[in-house]
Amino acid sequence: MKFSGKNVLITGSSRGIGAEIAKVLAAYGLKVWINYRSGAAEADAVKAEIEAAGGTAAVIGFDVSDEDAFVDAIKTIVDSDGELAYLVNNAGITNDKLALRMKVEDFMSVINANLTSAFIGCREAMKVMRKKKFGSIVNISSIVGETGNGGQTNYAASKGGMIAMTKSFAIEAASSGIRYNSLTPGFIATEMTDVLSDEIKNSFTSKIPMGRFGNAKEVAEATAFLLSDHSSYITGETLKVNGGMNMA
Repeated sequence: MKFSGKNVLITGSSRGIGAEIAKVLAAYGLKVWINYRSGAAEADAVKAEIEAAGGTAAVIGFDVSDEDAFVDAIKTIVDSDGELAYLVNNAGITNDKLALRMKVEDFMSVINANLTSAFIGCREAMKVMRKKKFGSIVNISSIVGETGNGGQTNYAASKGGMIAMTKSFAIEAASSGIRYNSLTPGFIATEMTDVLSDEIKNSFTSKIPMGRFGNAKEVAEATAFLLSDHSSYITGETLKVNGGMNMA
């Protein structure tokens, strides 16, 4: 995979899909900035694994929903490396419950953590990337942002809003040589899905044409493609990584 930039910030990358994205991008030669909010030990472990494999990594802890903290973090990265070439907005939370029982604070907590944080990252990245007329951002959305899901009105709204927001940023930033794309994972095998019963897993799998859950590395490789020079004429698009579950 070919990259013209040299570094990347991945939010929420101390574990799960974010950690795998960090490992894959480091393997392709990028310096990866591993972000965490509360998992310092996990972030350090990801950094150590990357460095043991010959990659370059740094850990940067901040709450992505805190605007000042996000702005300061990007300044720290640019001061260190002279640029921010790539950004992956991956951090997110869930707070599931039926809409009739969902309070406004339940709704807004997910909107702020998932969508507002991505907006801050997209905006601040554009500010620094346009100075070099180069940059690529990938927003990790979800199949739920395309299809909706019972009990996840807040999460679906945050991830659906991310897709629309990505397109708007893509329009505004194209003349500055900056690309914005989103990626929508389907059912991906993670620590959260490991605890599901076989019955529930089989129920989900029956809805997937490829007949299996995806894995974090498949999401990471798709993210790498959208960031890389190999997708240099792609912007404002949504790449589905879902085994054919939602082809519309």
